[in-house]
Amino acid sequence: MTTDVGRTQHASEPEARQRLEHERNSRLTQLRAIEDGAPHTEDELQPAHTASIQRVLEEIDSAGQRLAHGSYGTCKRCRRAVPVERLEILPYVALCVACQERAI
Repeated sequence: MTTDVGRTQHASEPEARQRLEHERNSRLTQLRAIEDGAPHTEDELQPAHTASIQRVLEEIDSAGQRLAHGSYGTCKRCRRAVPVERLEILPYVALCVACQERAI
């Protein structure tokens, strides 16, 4: 969304909270499937997959804290607004694209 003066507008807090909750529930479902021994999960990949999901859950929790403190949607590095389109795809993202690319 943009305003009539062209500034990026963040998703509303309820929308952001709903997206974060959806992401959290999806990751928890994935963890339960791994723990229940889903047939498509190979044993040697299970620890890495579990660790990856847990890292995303931590990122989701961190995004929830940013939302509560009013800094959600602001890049943690450059302090510019993260485009709403990026937040719609990855609601837990903490960096804008440019800062994310520099971090890699």
